[in-house]
Parts: sequence; structure tokens; C-alpha cells
Amino acid sequence: MLSPEKQESRARNVLLYQLSKSAKSKDQCRKILANRGIDSEIAEKVLDRFEEAQIIDDAVFARAFTNSRIRGKGLAKTAIARELREKGVDQELIETALQELDNEGELARATELAVNRVRRMSHLEKLVIQRRLSGFLARKGYAGSIVQSATRVALEEAVKLEV
Repeated sequence: MLSPEKQESRARNVLLYQLSKSAKSKDQCRKILANRGIDSEIAEKVLDRFEEAQIIDDAVFARAFTNSRIRGKGLAKTAIARELREKGVDQELIETALQELDNEGELARATELAVNRVRRMSHLEKLVIQRRLSGFLARKGYAGSIVQSATRVALEEAVKLEV
């Protein structure tokens, strides 16, 4: 068993290495340290210091993660919120990170995704396209009304492209 000083040093090194690869929530860091066999008291002490130094900041993490998921995967608020909860981010911080996202923006993103997707399905029947688009958008976490509107617009765009 490592001495407390060596565990603390190891905890710092593990966290610095992990955080250099990608941003992580405090809870994710806590789990990493637990998996490495770091005593929970020592882990909490190191995590608190990293938080004080703003090396770990769940609010910043939540905002960056939200922006990344919107731009990279086109996810809806509900899907992003679920992923943040899974990463151990506090509900209040999740709500703050998602606060700027509105329904109009969600509809615009869903429509853009659907229009881009429908172009690749032009060889399929309309009902098949509609079903696949609906499933695609639903898996991204969009509400039913947004899925219907975005699918309708995408299908109208597909008809315009055929003419």
C-alpha cells in the first residue's frame, strides 16, 4: 500500500494526465481515482484542490460539453442533459448550460440535420424516408413535434430537389 503522500502525488499525476486528454467532470475524476485505488479521502482532498485552482470546473465542463454535442452530433437538449447526468454533473449546472438553447434553435438544428440526411436517401420511398428521418431525429433526443416539423420540411426540400 502506498503512503498517503505517494497516493496524493499519484492522484495528482493521474488527474493531470486524464485532464490533458479531455475535460472531465469532478465525478468522472472521482471514479477514475477510485479505479486507480486512491483512498477516497485523499482523492477528495486532491479533487477539491483541483476545483479551487479551477482545473476541474463542472460549470465550464457542462457548457463546453453542450456546445460540443450540439455542433458535433446535433443532439437535442434532452439527450445532452441525459449525458451530463451520466457524467455526474449537478442538475442545476445542467440547466444553466442548457439555458441558452430554445425550441426555435432546436427546430432549426433538427431541420438542418433532416435536410442533410434526406439528400442521402433520395433513392428510397417517401414513407421509408419519413420513418428513417423520424427515428434518426428521435434518437438524437428531439421532441415529437420538432421531429414532425423537421421531417416535413426535409421532405418538402427533397421534392424541390427532384424537380
